[in-house]
Amino acid sequence: MDVDSFVKWLRDAAAVFHENAAYLTELDSAIGDADHGANLDRGFHAIVEVLDSSSFTSVDELLKKAGMTLVSKVGGASGPLYGTFFLRFGAALAGATLDAPALGKALHAGVEGVLARGKAELGDKTMYDAWAPALEAYDAAVDGGVAAALKAAAEAAAKGRDATVPLVARKGRASYLGERSAGHQDPGATSTTLLLESAARTLA
Repeated sequence: MDVDSFVKWLRDAAAVFHENAAYLTELDSAIGDADHGANLDRGFHAIVEVLDSSSFTSVDELLKKAGMTLVSKVGGASGPLYGTFFLRFGAALAGATLDAPALGKALHAGVEGVLARGKAELGDKTMYDAWAPALEAYDAAVDGGVAAALKAAAEAAAKGRDATVPLVARKGRASYLGERSAGHQDPGATSTTLLLESAARTLA
């Protein structure tokens, strides 16, 4: 992995969020503000514009810039949460050897930033319901290298995403619906899975 690998990931993720913007917004319309897909599409489009106009010499510089772009360009919860993830993720990779253990530590750091900002717990019907099993699966597969660990993480995230459907939301806008939030797939867990599937395709 090098800077170009992470640039490829960000570009791929931007394309994925653009392709799935309507789907994510449809999910969010059922239990949220109906802006999740549009917000992520706008935020990652802004990241691509930065990539087109700038060059980066280190992965941490690149990811911190991506995080700041999301924080400044995206409204709602997704901008601050994903922005914080990339800021913490990038900071944890500063000066690190870019291997599977370092990437795992950085993913943990990024998600810890998300938790510090969002205060979510497992089972709250949030993106953390995808992140938590993804991190556990990554750690279990880390000795197999980046490709195996990211593949395991993405597959576990998908299972966590699917498991949000019967849950009653306890955080965010969806929590206002109470029992009516059950039966709907969480948009944040869905976008988390898309991001990890993109990472598994590009960083490996």
